[in-house]
Amino acid sequence: MDRGPPSLEPAAAAPGTSGRCVIAPVRAVLRLRRRVCVLRKRRLLQPGGGPDVGTGTPRPGCSSPALRADADQPQFFTFDGPAELSSRTPRKRRRRSRLVLYPETSRKYRPRVEHRSRAQRCLLLLVAIVGFQVLNAIENLDDNAQRYDLDGLEKALQRAVFGQPAAVARIVALMRDYLATHVHSRPLLLALHGPSGVGKSHVGRLLARHFRAVLEDDGALVLQYHARHHCPEARAAQDCREELARRVADVVARAEAEEKTPLLVLDDVELMPRPLLDELHGFLQPQRPHHFHNAIYVLLSGAGGAEVTRFVLQNASRALPLRPDGARGAQAEAARADEDLRASLQALLSRGHPLWEAAAVVPFLLLDKRDVVSCFRDEMAGEGFFPDQARAERLAAQLSFYQVAGREFAVTGCKQVVATVNLL
Repeated sequence: MDRGPPSLEPAAAAPGTSGRCVIAPVRAVLRLRRRVCVLRKRRLLQPGGGPDVGTGTPRPGCSSPALRADADQPQFFTFDGPAELSSRTPRKRRRRSRLVLYPETSRKYRPRVEHRSRAQRCLLLLVAIVGFQVLNAIENLDDNAQRYDLDGLEKALQRAVFGQPAAVARIVALMRDYLATHVHSRPLLLALHGPSGVGKSHVGRLLARHFRAVLEDDGALVLQYHARHHCPEARAAQDCREELARRVADVVARAEAEEKTPLLVLDDVELMPRPLLDELHGFLQPQRPHHFHNAIYVLLSGAGGAEVTRFVLQNASRALPLRPDGARGAQAEAARADEDLRASLQALLSRGHPLWEAAAVVPFLLLDKRDVVSCFRDEMAGEGFFPDQARAERLAAQLSFYQVAGREFAVTGCKQVVATVNLL
């Protein structure tokens, strides 16, 4: 085999080990390079040969005129022959897929999640529980208020109490708000004040009768305390205080056991000694047990009667008392007058004892002549007499009246009606 022209090796290096280690690799590289050049020249000189890769020119150190003359040869290096290159099937170019475009009006949906989060289910369950509790609480409030039949109480008071529409409406409204729930932070204290004969004691008796009926109790949850009867002047005030504390404690304890709201009506409060007022004021304190806060106290007193009388006579030309059948302007005027009277009356009573600072004061106004006539007709019907209008007017004319601004107000109200009808 022909190994090509003799190699032109470099001159021998200087003797020594270091020079020998450097020259030997260089010689090997040169021999390999010359051998590669010889093989390329032989291959390109054959028929169908071509230049070197890409550029059509031989590698440096292997230049040849024959290589530059053939410009039609393939411009890439391969070990396949020309016949094999021509018979090879050209590779197809892979087409890129186009993007799928959606119209703007179409709705796009997110991919469906296979596994739903447990936290979402817990949240839905919590919302359902809270909604059920709120609905149940609202129903319980309605049930608690319906137990006391406040609509029936309002109708009974409007039918039996004459000349006090504003007082009746305020009493029922305060009770309706208080009885909407069973748990309270403080008791409800109603203070009914006015001159004699305007219907305070009558309202107290109606309230006690109604609560005994709706609570289905023999009287253990309704307490009626008359200062003139239960604590006369001859009895020691401390004994009255202890007795009142014991009776109130028994009532509220039994009401707490039965989950009901008791009613405590105290009449002639203006005659109570100060120790009893202090005991009543102690029932309102927050340090008391919680069952003392779930109760309704109704104080009936003639204190402030002179203030109510003066106020009504000074404002006789205004729309007093407030009547549901009056004009809208007259009702608004009467409502403002009633609010002013409550404020002045509460300020007057609070100077005597701090008990009235926490009370809801309800003033009872003077009765005009037609209200007294209605009292006579009602009492006559109750005693078995025919309630004749003319006869009732003649009986009412025997009483004393204040005559102011063309109106007549009874001095003693309906106080003498019962005694006068008993003389018939």
